[in-house]
Amino acid sequence: MKLLFNHLSFKSRQNLHIFLLFLFFGFSAFSQEKQQDSTQLETLNEVLVKAVRVNATSPITHSNVTKEQLQKRNLGQDVPILLNYLPSVVTTSDAGAGVGYTGIRVRGVNAQSTNVTINGIPYNDAESLGTFWVNLGDFASSVESLQLQRGVGTSTNGSGAFGASINVLTDAVSNKAYGEIANSFGSFNTWKHTVKFSTGLLNDHIEIAGRLSQITSNGYIDRASSNLKSYFLQASYVDESTLIKAITFSGKEVTYQSWNGIEDPYLLEHDRTFNSAGMYTDENGNVQFYDNEVDNYQQDHYQFHWNQKINNNWSTNLALNYTKGKGYFEQYKEDQAFVDYGLENVDIGNETLTETDLIRRRWLDNDFYVVNANVNYKTNALNVILGTSYSTYSGDHFGEIIWAQYASNSMIRDRYYNGNGKKIDASSFAKATYRLNEHLSLYLDLQSRYVHYKTTGTNSDVAPFIVDKNYHFFNPKAGVSYNINTNNNLYFSYARANREPNRDDFENNADVKPEQLNDFELGWRHTSNLFSLNTNLYYMLYNEQLVLTGAINNSGNPIRENSGKSYRLGLEVDAVFNISKAFSVQPNMALSMNKNKETFASIDGRIVDLGETNISFSPNIVAGNAFVFKPINGLQMSLLSKFVGEQYMGNTDSETSKLDSYFVNDFNVMYEIETPSIFKTIVISGLVNNLFGEKYSSNGFYYTYDDTWSDPNQITTIEGTGYYPQATRNFLLGVTLKF
Repeated sequence: MKLLFNHLSFKSRQNLHIFLLFLFFGFSAFSQEKQQDSTQLETLNEVLVKAVRVNATSPITHSNVTKEQLQKRNLGQDVPILLNYLPSVVTTSDAGAGVGYTGIRVRGVNAQSTNVTINGIPYNDAESLGTFWVNLGDFASSVESLQLQRGVGTSTNGSGAFGASINVLTDAVSNKAYGEIANSFGSFNTWKHTVKFSTGLLNDHIEIAGRLSQITSNGYIDRASSNLKSYFLQASYVDESTLIKAITFSGKEVTYQSWNGIEDPYLLEHDRTFNSAGMYTDENGNVQFYDNEVDNYQQDHYQFHWNQKINNNWSTNLALNYTKGKGYFEQYKEDQAFVDYGLENVDIGNETLTETDLIRRRWLDNDFYVVNANVNYKTNALNVILGTSYSTYSGDHFGEIIWAQYASNSMIRDRYYNGNGKKIDASSFAKATYRLNEHLSLYLDLQSRYVHYKTTGTNSDVAPFIVDKNYHFFNPKAGVSYNINTNNNLYFSYARANREPNRDDFENNADVKPEQLNDFELGWRHTSNLFSLNTNLYYMLYNEQLVLTGAINNSGNPIRENSGKSYRLGLEVDAVFNISKAFSVQPNMALSMNKNKETFASIDGRIVDLGETNISFSPNIVAGNAFVFKPINGLQMSLLSKFVGEQYMGNTDSETSKLDSYFVNDFNVMYEIETPSIFKTIVISGLVNNLFGEKYSSNGFYYTYDDTWSDPNQITTIEGTGYYPQATRNFLLGVTLKF
């Protein structure tokens, strides 16, 4: 730790000193009470995620988050922002205030390498491998619980986990009828309206429940508005041995684009909310902003789950899914060459026009089908799960010109590019936990996964884009868990993971390689009435890791490249201290080294061997803390703090690419009042984000290009950066009526 501290910049040391002062007076993170290991029998509802989750003593590093913990801060911000205070987590928001497009990194690994499932169904986009929480506005209001596994974790459905997996379980069946009306408002004209209901169990067997939501926000960044509409509806049948659920949920989002960031240092200092998206020059030479430079997308999900308990030893689970996604992003583009759109030049008199201003839409229209099936055999000593998952995906990518200053020979609904991507993903796994005695348990997890990806047609650059790849991965995992006594548990695990490239990777490099990871985890867990403590040491050894270069493409997506040999070595610690019945503290801290073992870069026209360099977007220190105070029944106040150390946005250790450290504090209050009126309770919630008005950027981009203008005989490498400023002090206030 001393070595890491010595390498911190002056600003990072200042921020870290402030953070440590907070730790000196108390510890806590995520406004949560101490988690208790449940000894009760599993409910049928939990079987939905049994195949992809682990229990408290498994040799897998994980954190659990309950519905109650999410509700304390659920005032409209996206799921990644609500997970910000978990260990090793760094989050960001394009619009700056946590509504709209948001992202999450765990252990420095980008979101494309985080596996996400909803009720065991893969949620990652099959082609980009990313997760777009903006398509699920207010989804936190329908989450029963979630588990964040760090590292490779256990075998799951869909794409492999290289930094983390997030396993989401939606609302459980409610025995009693209820209703909720929740409304919140806050800075940047942010509004959230939610209505929830449940019929309770009708005739002791049938429940119908649902949610309807709308979230709107102007965003912190200029014009970075969001209009998110969503619903969640489920019908359930339950008896002593059967649970059948039919679930549908949908999200419709219209967000003004804000992925350009700010490149001008002057603007970053004096106009942090500047947004260049939609900017053009009118015929009088005046700068204008196109009012419909938006992302417009809808995603509909349909799930069917059948969980059957056969006897005390055997149970089965069958899940079916269909997801329909369709939408576009719209752009005003100046001075576009006709030839780039397959159009002819325009002759006006004696003049030939080769360019035009136009408005284009880039469409994605996709269908995704999934079948999951699991069988579980369980005795006092042995727990075995056998499972399989099969999914097919088809996505049409095409572009349309909806307006042009000079239309040339274009026709209505012409597609200037048109391509298709198809993907088949089939996997099977066998997991077993064997308890040798009351102290020692063994864990084995074997997964075989087959992927076929094929593309046809052209891409958005109107170039042929042909991919036809097959991958067969074998991912073994093993671990041992040792209970020293009722308070202390030790574990060690090894996990192997393989992961295919995504669509953008193939577009950037046709010879891109799949990435491999060997993950070693060693941990100690302590639980007592006064405090609990989790520590783990990890070593993640990569081959051909697809690391972020720092650059982004013209759609705002990050560009990745294979990095040869690389590793991540880290220590994670999180704890809960119950100082008294009214006051608790819970810190977490992650210290890490993240290195490319050998890096070559083109600098001033020469290939330079830079040796070992830092992996992009991988801070050496990430820490969280909160003070939680409950002075009276129903009232909770929390001060939450987050420190993120400096990080490089590229892989060459260039000082130009460095993103400064930051230290941010939020204040959260929740007061639940029981009433004798029509309402069962009234919940008043408040959240002040960035309490002390820190000016910081949680994300950015870095790029280089060769310049020969000044001297044609000499190549000079020019570096450029961009940043995504986050909101200064802002607030959200909400009221929930429960009846």
